[in-house]
Amino acid sequence: MPFISCNIDNPEHLTNLRRLVSSRWGVLAAMAALVITAPLALDISLPQTPLLGILGVTALFNLIVQWRLRQASSVTAYELFSQLLFDIVVLGALLFFSGGATNPLVSLLLPAVAIAALTLPAPCVFAVVGGAVFTYSLLMIYYIPLPMPDASRATRLHLIGMWLTFAISAAMIAWFVVRMTRLIRERDAALAGAREQALRDERVMAMGTLAAGAAHELGTPLATIALLAGELAKEPTMSQAAQEDIALLRQQIGICKTIITGLSRRAEAERLENTSMQAADTWLESVRQHWHASRPKAGSRLVIGSDHPAPTLVTDPRLEQAVLNLLNNAANATTMPLEIRLSWCSQNICIDIRDFGPGFPPSVLQLGGQHSFPAHELGSGVGLMLTQTAIAQLGGQLTLSNPEDGGALARIELPQTAQ
Repeated sequence: MPFISCNIDNPEHLTNLRRLVSSRWGVLAAMAALVITAPLALDISLPQTPLLGILGVTALFNLIVQWRLRQASSVTAYELFSQLLFDIVVLGALLFFSGGATNPLVSLLLPAVAIAALTLPAPCVFAVVGGAVFTYSLLMIYYIPLPMPDASRATRLHLIGMWLTFAISAAMIAWFVVRMTRLIRERDAALAGAREQALRDERVMAMGTLAAGAAHELGTPLATIALLAGELAKEPTMSQAAQEDIALLRQQIGICKTIITGLSRRAEAERLENTSMQAADTWLESVRQHWHASRPKAGSRLVIGSDHPAPTLVTDPRLEQAVLNLLNNAANATTMPLEIRLSWCSQNICIDIRDFGPGFPPSVLQLGGQHSFPAHELGSGVGLMLTQTAIAQLGGQLTLSNPEDGGALARIELPQTAQ
């Protein structure tokens, strides 16, 4: 596999590189403290000038990289790979002046290999392994030995150094693994959510196709019913009560034709081309009146939660259909008037639809929105699923609850910034 294959872009590389640069500050501080204090605390003669010089150059380089990462939006695997090689070279230079492979700190070459294995493609990992092994091999031959006249004391210091190296390596690897595992879990959860949303959207698209076909097929029988109703209205022997019933029938037929026309228009993707902005209270009142036209016996009252002018929103037909679905569900649950409340803050617009019926079934509250809304005694759950999907496509959220004082509450939250 060619070397250039390490130049693979991945959104996670930026996070991993920032984490590496942050952890490098701690390692540099620990190394500097060890170089300064070891000659006095351990009675070891160290060439402090070249060691502190290497640490100073590394700190300056790390500062430049950190400044660049603050402005970067993405990095490649090659950049993370080169930073790990840089750490191996720096550690090799420090070990060259402090005993080479005899220095127990030589095991600090392993965290770079572990980090590469967790974050980089296979070619880069093998290259980092080769760099670490090559550096270790060179340090076995070329190094400046530390003067240790007392062999027993040198052995004790070596054991202490091995323990220190193990502790540092274990802490660094654990820190990286824990954070990488959390990142992987978050990514998997996001992928699972996206997969479920895609399945819901697929179901909605399939239902939309069926609805468009049904709208086309219902046109002919509705026209026949409208013709017969018109003929019946002309009968001179018809009673006044029958005439009123026929007038109501013709009104409902007209509403059905309007709904079917709207379905056909939306199926042709014309609904999103000419959207307009409208005040939220004016739009909600018009939707409420449209709903009352189709359900004249249902009652409702609109409550505006502020005296200030209402914010504007996009008059998207998906949002209108979502509100109508919730109103129909609420009206099916009770004969009492519904309460429709509009409120807003600096970020969100909230539409609350409350009925005073028996409330949502527990299955709807527990499982609703995870995959689909379950069927219940008041409906199949399809309307709620379509409503939630439409609101999610608009960047909003649907919340269902049963207030403590009875009834059911459906809340639509829409971000103002997305309007």
